[in-house]
Amino acid sequence: MHNEFTAIIEQDEEWYIAYCPEIPGANGQGRTQEEARVSLAEAIALILEDRREDALRGTPPDAIRGKVTIG
Repeated sequence: MHNEFTAIIEQDEEWYIAYCPEIPGANGQGRTQEEARVSLAEAIALILEDRREDALRGTPPDAIRGKVTIG
């Protein structure tokens, strides 16, 4: 599945700080812009997986489950 999110990267002295405005709480950091981008991507993946698991906990066992692909 292909998803794209906005990465805002700012330099803070020797570190680069990254965040994603579409995913509250998704932040990353690194010594380079690329390290910050990779760290942010990992944070986004963890947050989305956690939200998916949390949302599915209350799904009735007889509910029909499928996939929707965007992009």
